Amino acid sequence: MENGYTRTPSATESIHPSPSAHSPASTSHAASRSSDHSTSQVARSDRRSSPWQILINSSTIWLPLLAGVLFLLLWQLEVFHRILDLKKYQLPLPSAIANAMMENWSMLLSYTGYTLTEAVLGMLCGSALGFIIALIATAWPRWGGTSLIVVAAMNAVPIVALAPVMNLWFGDGIGSRVAIVTVTTMAAMAINAYKGMTSVNPLALDLMHSYAAGRVGIFRYLRIQNSLPHVFTALKINATASMIGAIVGEFFFSSQGLGYLLSNSIKVAKMPLGWSCIVLAAIAGVIFYLIVERLEKGLIRWHASQRVETK
Repeated sequence: MENGYTRTPSATESIHPSPSAHSPASTSHAASRSSDHSTSQVARSDRRSSPWQILINSSTIWLPLLAGVLFLLLWQLEVFHRILDLKKYQLPLPSAIANAMMENWSMLLSYTGYTLTEAVLGMLCGSALGFIIALIATAWPRWGGTSLIVVAAMNAVPIVALAPVMNLWFGDGIGSRVAIVTVTTMAAMAINAYKGMTSVNPLALDLMHSYAAGRVGIFRYLRIQNSLPHVFTALKINATASMIGAIVGEFFFSSQGLGYLLSNSIKVAKMPLGWSCIVLAAIAGVIFYLIVERLEKGLIRWHASQRVETK
């Protein structure tokens, strides 16, 4: 109002409002209301679809369980015996295997712990040596690259051929089986860790050079960090390979362990007891693998693969 008169907006002003109507404050307020509205819509849609999501997520648990129960049921009903033309003494029924496990539970538990000790110690030694070899091969490619070839060649040697040699070097105690597992698990770690250390993003490498990072700093903050997903991949491979190496090593020179008991059970035709060893070895291997997988999710949750997996 000016001089007692009320000012009415002109046609141009009504058609073209003042810039204050579209100020940044009003625009951000409208955007925030729009985002809040879209967020509430997404939340409502998530609540509506949550039962299906729960069903889909739980299917990763109950589908394998259902398949396992069906497999055991067909086995117990002797379906596999008729298909493969096997007798019960050749393939014992699950009920007979369960009875053998209950009757020999204390011995089986003790032997499982002994085999697991060999597998864990051998895997730790083999993985550590493989990682060191990968470090050397990355830092000095001219000399270290040959070590990867040697490790791969050692991994090609059958465990059956390694067992007598390791027994001759380390005796018939636990050391020979640990050495067998060490050789068995070294190659997977060396090759995977080397792959992770060398497949570095060139832009990240240029950024480290722009910060005047030295060779040690690049290894510590870039190459080793980039190799961690590959390291855990090797550890998951070694978790099962170590059990195989320990059990096969016990076949030849051992006085305890699942491999020793399995070999003796087959010799005296105690097949349910032998299959009990196989079942416990499989369970121990799966638990070992799941422990490594859990450590991976906890220690490298920053990696893209873990972020995608948790969505």
